[in-house]
Amino acid sequence: MTTMTAWQVSEPGPLSGHPLRRVRRPVPEPGTGELLVEVDACAVCRTDLHVVAGDLPAHRSPVVPGHEVVGRVVALGPGATGFAPGDRVGVAWLRWTCGVCRYCRRGAENLCPRSRYTGWDADGGYAGYTTAPAQYVHRLPDGYSDVEVAPLLCAGIIGYRALRRADLPAGGRLGIYGFGASAHLTAQVAVAEGARVHVLTRSAPARELALALGAASAAGAYDTPPEPLDAAVLFAPVGDLVPVALAALDRGGTLAVAGIHLSDVPVLNYQRHLFQERTLRSVTANTRADARELLALAGRHRLRVSTTPYPLDAAADALADLAADRVNGAAVLVR
Repeated sequence: MTTMTAWQVSEPGPLSGHPLRRVRRPVPEPGTGELLVEVDACAVCRTDLHVVAGDLPAHRSPVVPGHEVVGRVVALGPGATGFAPGDRVGVAWLRWTCGVCRYCRRGAENLCPRSRYTGWDADGGYAGYTTAPAQYVHRLPDGYSDVEVAPLLCAGIIGYRALRRADLPAGGRLGIYGFGASAHLTAQVAVAEGARVHVLTRSAPARELALALGAASAAGAYDTPPEPLDAAVLFAPVGDLVPVALAALDRGGTLAVAGIHLSDVPVLNYQRHLFQERTLRSVTANTRADARELLALAGRHRLRVSTTPYPLDAAADALADLAADRVNGAAVLVR
């Protein structure tokens, strides 16, 4: 195989202008320290939508989106170690960090100013093949199909980091705002760890899914949860929900904003939203340690991964359905 089908973005813009185009491209060759991975499945993330629509500045043009890649190692580039042809692996959002800056040295590689990302700085998984540095490729837990494990590689990982950033106490009360691919996995992690979870989302099917996954309650996005929250995670990229979630926190509670993109946040009222030591935190990407911890947890606790498969040829349709909130759980492209 010398060429492959791929979906690429040359000029980001509204989906109505069809910025995601299907093309034929040469199969890439792995560089030094890289693996060539044949893609079996790639989950569709809201960050892909931000890359395609231009909500995020273009880092590479053209670029193939997709950073929740499950596939098999086909070949190793010079100096690549740790894997062999045929290994099932995962390629995630974080592609490379410098390893020498003060952030990398203190274990915060997600804040590395020179960090690079799959499907943004380098071509990703909306294609037949992709390459990735071996040191940033992940081994995957057993017991999950390719379609099921793909969303863990971003939705699962970033949700896990957001949950930790929210400082949820043992047995605490967690609010989850928005209930898509990442949130439905985070809710299960929190329930497994003994939390009482309240889901707030505009989607009626998502509310039904939340209750089926063990949430204590599910209501509209702007509703008040049935009890004060010790912690909350905002997954919906809606800045208007920040004061709503802060107001729902109990004293000393923390709100973590999980998305890479958020619409403007309204003016906050100090007394209502921040006083009594309420905390507002952002979440920036993830570390490899986050990924390893989440994948290990998924190996110990079987997560129910809600997916909607699409053939690779329907990548544009999957992205449009995600934008319109027509996907319950995670959309996954399958070859």
